[in-house]
Amino acid sequence: MFKLLKDSFKIKNIRNKIFFTLFILFAFRVGAHITVPGVDAKALSSLNDLALMAMFNTVSGNAMERFSLFAMGVSPYITASIIVQLLQMDIVPKFVEWSKQGEVGRRKLNQATRYITLVLGFVQSIAITAGFNMYSNAGLVKSPSIFTYVSIGIILTAGTMLVTWMGEQISEKGIGNGVSMIIFAGIIARFPSSIKEIYVDYFVNIDKSDIWKSVLFMVALVIAILLVVVMVTYVQQAERKIPIQYTKRVAGAPQSSYLPLKVNAAGVIPVIFASSIIATPQAVLTALKTSQGGKAWYEVATTLFNYSTIPGGILYTIMIVAFTFFYAFVQVNPEKVAENLQKQGSYIPSVRPGQETEKFISSLLMRLSVVGSVFLGLVAILPIIAQNIWGLPQSIGLGGTSLLIVISVALETNKQLEGLLLKRQYTGFIRE
Repeated sequence: MFKLLKDSFKIKNIRNKIFFTLFILFAFRVGAHITVPGVDAKALSSLNDLALMAMFNTVSGNAMERFSLFAMGVSPYITASIIVQLLQMDIVPKFVEWSKQGEVGRRKLNQATRYITLVLGFVQSIAITAGFNMYSNAGLVKSPSIFTYVSIGIILTAGTMLVTWMGEQISEKGIGNGVSMIIFAGIIARFPSSIKEIYVDYFVNIDKSDIWKSVLFMVALVIAILLVVVMVTYVQQAERKIPIQYTKRVAGAPQSSYLPLKVNAAGVIPVIFASSIIATPQAVLTALKTSQGGKAWYEVATTLFNYSTIPGGILYTIMIVAFTFFYAFVQVNPEKVAENLQKQGSYIPSVRPGQETEKFISSLLMRLSVVGSVFLGLVAILPIIAQNIWGLPQSIGLGGTSLLIVISVALETNKQLEGLLLKRQYTGFIRE
């Protein structure tokens, strides 16, 4: 890894991409420390035990804790992306048509995603502001009024759109996937506060006679983190190689090759999707606490959409599993793969080209997704179960999700750097 970074910094084009990415992430971190006008962020200190607060703080790098310009992060954008992708599945004919128009259609879909992000961000920001103000006994908003809530909603929505734009700039001019890098930066920024929280809970606020229990806990925690890192890296890198034969032999080209299918083709996107989706109902329920709190339906909904409860954890896991299957087929479209193989004059041995190839790839992708979804679900849910059983801090409960995102983004960024270096070598060889 260090050699890869060293080689990357030697090439001006790649070095500029890295510095541009770091500059955008630095700007994001600066914005995460600027509190929204008309708000007393200190009032949120009493809300640190809320699951919604922990979820937002994890992906935004404590931006919600400070109620900053970027408090909403990219959560509305992710939710909007899910909606747009679902609408492309023969639900909205116009969206289906755009999905088949190549680059032009992709731009139209991206524009639609931005408009939906704008609406979701505005509604969600007002709901969270009103809900947190009620939870904090009207201490968050200094002068509550319709105008104040609308103004804060506009500012937070503008912050979300700015963060989304930053992510797009990273994707176009920097290194890695922009949205994932923003979330990655938020999680990394939260690590020091999470470590401090664990240290205070297990080494400061305890009886000195229990110090050995704390030491054993820390050793077990480090071992668990190392195991998760190894397992996530192994599964994310694992792939099934499907042999490919060519009907036309080109001089100098191999007669056979293979089609790689990842065990977890969806990557870490299902975890990000599930976290964003479960946060939206929580925001609405938070705003309705004063008027609907205590009613049966409200208590059921609050329990169901709280990942730290057993029903909420089960729902969270089910959503991760469901999104894994959904996004795997978005990433690897069996119909297009079969069509491309046929156009290239290639085929899978013992499988007929066309529809039979599509069915074969779909069946194989489904089986691989079973393994990937179970793995993602376990890594996300086991720390939450441990949190409920042993009363661990919320940073531990979300630790599995955080590690999944951090490791997956790091691996993808590493691959992109390797690809850029390899492309540079080929370009230099051709020029010579």
